[in-house]
Amino acid sequence: MADLSIRIGSLEMRNPVMLASGTCGYGAELDDFFDLSELGAIIVKGTTLEPREGNDYPRMAETASGMLNAVGLQNKGIDYFERNIYPHLAEYDTNIIVNVNGNTIEDYVELSGRIQKLNAIPAIELNISCPNVKKGGMIFGTNPASAREVISAVRKVYSKTLIVKLSPNVTDITEFARISEEEGAEAVSLINTLLGMAVDVTTMKPKLSTITGGLSGPAVKPVALRMVWQVARAVSIPVIGLGGIMNAGDALEFIMAGATAIQVGTASFIEPRTGIEVKNGIEKFLVEKNLDSVGRITGIINRI
Repeated sequence: MADLSIRIGSLEMRNPVMLASGTCGYGAELDDFFDLSELGAIIVKGTTLEPREGNDYPRMAETASGMLNAVGLQNKGIDYFERNIYPHLAEYDTNIIVNVNGNTIEDYVELSGRIQKLNAIPAIELNISCPNVKKGGMIFGTNPASAREVISAVRKVYSKTLIVKLSPNVTDITEFARISEEEGAEAVSLINTLLGMAVDVTTMKPKLSTITGGLSGPAVKPVALRMVWQVARAVSIPVIGLGGIMNAGDALEFIMAGATAIQVGTASFIEPRTGIEVKNGIEKFLVEKNLDSVGRITGIINRI
């Protein structure tokens, strides 16, 4: 039996498999498919201070080997989350992480402070890289000075494990990873979606109401893998890899490139059990290779 356990900040995870924000709702949506406590962590959908209706429809479109989304962080806000969502999340026997979003630095700070008080939430994922909201979003994730300012401000009010989600829509993603580390983040997760678009040639209009949206799925995997490899070599904090992971083989590539943990996202829309199948596949690989822990292969391509 191989040891799949890992540690990120104060998080003790039974395995490196996480469900990505925006693809598993608040966990309950997948309860009928498998026991979520078998995973290392669940990152629930993006949460904001005030309720958001999201962008106009259409806001999702299939593309070759992927999908575009421009949902716009639709959610009912932190008050609703605390009253109606949190009690259910507190019952899960796994790490629950909240994806935190804001229009301003003050939004991020206030929201992080609110979540700090929720005992069953041991970490937040600071989303400074969402490409499909009109305010905030990617602005913080593509400007080094703005990124530093918001991470520093949140770190002052949030003492639990802080994960910063990085945008791929930059010239040098390692710069933002270094800033995250310098300002006290315990880990970085990457990549968020790539900015893309699609056109309906029949209607001669964009397929998304926002024209552009975030591209995810297998199409982004080679880019995500390259960026994870670069970041893992640039910082000493753990790297969480995501982007096009559809099976255990994909996850193993990210781990071998330097990811301490991985997130399953778009694949859950296609097959809700992908998360547990990835976890089982990683374990099977380690056993077949006679490896006693997942740490034996983390970043292995850099040790050859």
